[in-house]
Amino acid sequence: MDNPTNLRHETTHDWAIAVDGDHLARIRREPATFTPGGLQHLVLEVIAYAADEAEANNGGRCVVTFHRDGSVSVCDDGRGTATRVDDRGRVVKKPVMSTKDLRFFDSPDAQLLPDGYPRRGISVVAALSEWLVHTNRRRNGAWTQRYEHGVPVTDLVPIPGSEETGTTVHFRPDGNAGADGAPVVIDPVHLAAAWGALSVEVRYEAD
Repeated sequence: MDNPTNLRHETTHDWAIAVDGDHLARIRREPATFTPGGLQHLVLEVIAYAADEAEANNGGRCVVTFHRDGSVSVCDDGRGTATRVDDRGRVVKKPVMSTKDLRFFDSPDAQLLPDGYPRRGISVVAALSEWLVHTNRRRNGAWTQRYEHGVPVTDLVPIPGSEETGTTVHFRPDGNAGADGAPVVIDPVHLAAAWGALSVEVRYEAD
């Protein structure tokens, strides 16, 4: 876990802001701008973080599961979302769900996802989800946290750890997310061409 003084150093998100309400509200006002591909785009936004981990680790895998209740989970075997200790000795998780990704959100040069639309960050997924549960396993501990429309409604809840690390993002998009029943095509072969370091498996829960 990093030193508390590192809380002031950010590369992808501003650690000093736990929840950016204006940012989340903007996404909810303009869903077509940030999720032009509907549910498929939301899923790709999550997979993109698994791809980042795979590239950093010289390879990785993730499992995408479409659940019967309309929710989707993406589980990877990366290092887990970064955590730090604040000046009061509390564990703090990088605020990826509730604040903007500084690399992509308003950048005209944002990375294009495999659907051809710009990457904006996982906060778009959180903001446009009725609920999202983020489970985080790192070598120094494991936690889960629930969000509703991007706002955390629980603290970090410790869970039993294991030798495995990784992140699971399980979310159910709301009616503004463009999840209107249109087919969702997550083609592992197509993704392999875009993200060669990441192996993707897609599962569908039986009715």
